[in-house]
Amino acid sequence: MILCVETATDLCSVALCDTGGTVALRDNDKGRSHASVLTVFIEEILMEAGISAGNLDAIAVSKGPGSYTGLRIGVSVAKGMAYAASIPLIGVDTTCSMFHGFSDKTIKESDITCIDLFCPALDARRMEVYYAVYNSKGNIVSNIKAEIMDKNSFSEFPETSRIFLFGDGAVKCLGVVNRKNVIIVTDFRMSASFMHKPAYEALNSNRFEDVAYFEPFYLKDFLTSKPVKNILGK
Repeated sequence: MILCVETATDLCSVALCDTGGTVALRDNDKGRSHASVLTVFIEEILMEAGISAGNLDAIAVSKGPGSYTGLRIGVSVAKGMAYAASIPLIGVDTTCSMFHGFSDKTIKESDITCIDLFCPALDARRMEVYYAVYNSKGNIVSNIKAEIMDKNSFSEFPETSRIFLFGDGAVKCLGVVNRKNVIIVTDFRMSASFMHKPAYEALNSNRFEDVAYFEPFYLKDFLTSKPVKNILGK
C-alpha cells in the first residue's frame, strides 16, 4: 500500500491506496489547517486499515508547484515518516495528479478525442497561475510554468483542440483567455486519491526521492510582503 499526501492547495488530503485504487481517504478544505490536521488524518487512516507506517510500500507526496507553506508541511511530514519507517519516498508533480483526477472523470462524461488537451492550473497568487498542458494520454505537451493569463494564452495550440482548464487557478482565466475551445471548469476539487496512478508507476519503476535532499518544487521564490506598521515603533 502507498500513503498519499496532498497539501499543495488550501485542501489537505490523505489517501491510502493499493493496486486497485483508494482504500481510505481523509480531507479538509477549510484552508491553513494543514499543520494541525495532516498527522491526525494519517494516524486515523493507518488505524482504520490496521497497519503501521512500516507496513507501507511507500509514502507519496505532492511535490508542487502550489502553496509554499502547504508544500513545505506535506513534504516535511512525508520525509519524516519515510525516514523513521525506512520506506521509499515518492514525489508526484501536482499537475500530474490533477490530470489523472480530472481526466478519469471527464473521459467517462465527455466524448474525449486524441486531440483534446488538459490544463491543470493552480493559483500562484497575484495574477499568476502555475500550469502545464497534457494530451489525452497523460503526456506533457507544455512544461510547468508560472504565467499571467491574457487574451493570447494557449494561442500556440490549434483551435481544433479543446483545452480543458481546471483547478483553483482556472477562475483567473474567466473573461481573460480569448482562444476558442477553452473549457474552463471552476468546481474541480483536489484529492490525494488522484496520486494513485503516478505513485504506483513510480513504485513499480523504483523512482524514489532521496529523503535527505528532497525539497518541494516551488517553481518560483517565496516572497514576503513588507509590514505596514513598524512593530518596534521606530
